[in-house]
Amino acid sequence: MSPIKRVTLFKIPNEADQDAILEQYKTVKQNALKDGKPYILSVSAGKTIAKDDPRSKGFNLFAISVFASIEDMNFYDTECGAHKALKAVAAGKIEDIMTVYSESVTED
Repeated sequence: MSPIKRVTLFKIPNEADQDAILEQYKTVKQNALKDGKPYILSVSAGKTIAKDDPRSKGFNLFAISVFASIEDMNFYDTECGAHKALKAVAAGKIEDIMTVYSESVTED
């Protein structure tokens, strides 16, 4: 089974709020523990570059998280303390959000 890749796009109007959320993403991988052990394979997050590109549809921050299994991703969504801390920082700051996840059929 291929790892689960999860892409989340955010619309966050305030740049200071974007920065606060990105600070949380910097530590989410090492702080996310399942059965006392790190379980997120990788996390990449940042601001989008082409802010005026109509294809971005206003989304200005992204996060890509990779999990070994759908069960790990579901744990992240429902039980993970690090994700709960991230959501607490982001609460009330997000105008819109979109999340997709999948197993890749191609791999480099």
